[in-house]
Amino acid sequence: MKLIERDYLQRLINIIGTPDIKVITGVRRSGKSKLLELFIEYIKENEKEANIIKIDFNDLQYNYLKNYMELNNYVESHFIEGKKNFVCIDEVQLCDKFELAINSLHASEKYDIYITGSNAFLLSSDLATLFTGRVFEIRIFPFSFKEYLKYYNYKNIDEAFDNYVLDGGMSGAYVYKEPQDRYNYIDDVYKALIVRDIVDRYNIRNIDLLNNLNNFLMDNISNISTTRNIEKVFKENNINIDHKTIGNYIQYLCNAFLYYNVRRYDIQGKKYLSTQDKYYLVDQGFKYAKLGIKNINYGRVYENIVAIELLRRKYEIYVGVLYDKEIDFVAMKRNEKMYIQVSDSISDDNTFSREVDSLLKIKDAYPKILITRTKHDDYTYEGILIKDIANWLATE
Repeated sequence: MKLIERDYLQRLINIIGTPDIKVITGVRRSGKSKLLELFIEYIKENEKEANIIKIDFNDLQYNYLKNYMELNNYVESHFIEGKKNFVCIDEVQLCDKFELAINSLHASEKYDIYITGSNAFLLSSDLATLFTGRVFEIRIFPFSFKEYLKYYNYKNIDEAFDNYVLDGGMSGAYVYKEPQDRYNYIDDVYKALIVRDIVDRYNIRNIDLLNNLNNFLMDNISNISTTRNIEKVFKENNINIDHKTIGNYIQYLCNAFLYYNVRRYDIQGKKYLSTQDKYYLVDQGFKYAKLGIKNINYGRVYENIVAIELLRRKYEIYVGVLYDKEIDFVAMKRNEKMYIQVSDSISDDNTFSREVDSLLKIKDAYPKILITRTKHDDYTYEGILIKDIANWLATE
């Protein structure tokens, strides 16, 4: 498979030498192992005094290290005094009680430690309790549109975007020429994620129920959802499940980085609302693999793509609520804030008015942006910046 340099590599480079345990997380097959490979190559080329202690638990030659004492002893035996000692471990969860070894090695203050692993064992919510030292998490996503352009070396951005909407960002699927083969690959990733990261970890017996819930969420991307409303829909279809179980299952899906939960934010009252969230899928390819590509709602797909891109750019995102209007995203980063509406098209006057009216009702001075498919350069309307979604994804 073709490798490209991703922005995450620079993030790893920027934290070389910091006294943290660096943990690379993200949905299965999003490129964690490949990122670690590229990082190791960078160290070899640029850190002349480096001693790299690399362990890949996918490789059978390291099978004997799948015990925390053996792992600890192996690393210690390869330490070189006077060198910069890097410890890079892929699929660390395959070592029994790996956290004991990692904590001990970190406490010695002799190593710069980088690890990847299955989401079932390296959930963001677990990192603080799993490791005794400070953890620096780098969460990676499937390929962005910008990375998609780089991978295929597209010259026509419009053609590239139309293909990206259908292909998605799961780059492991790109080696297959036929669309159905690509979706079969993504479906296999989904099955592994469900079984290994959710069913096994949480001892779920009714896999069909979990799959039904997942299909419902995929079919309702960008819709406001509550556990009680989902319970009602399921019972109307003779599926017996209570809202508490639904809430638990949704949390498991989010823990595995398949979905991202976006809360609502009251723009007028400047407060967060605790009910009626939205759930965005980490990559649209999963939806096509499970539900097919007939009758695609491009407005929802575009909104999902924008949501994940904002998260990729490290914004906190919320669904904006202003009186009886909804703003697709309130995006925040430190002192930065912007309001974003997403639409598949604004060629119809009624659609354009509906999208901009919500933004025009916001009275503060933060940027207001409408991201849509114009195939034109940026322009403004009453202070609202109108951006073509392909250009926004490719250039920002």
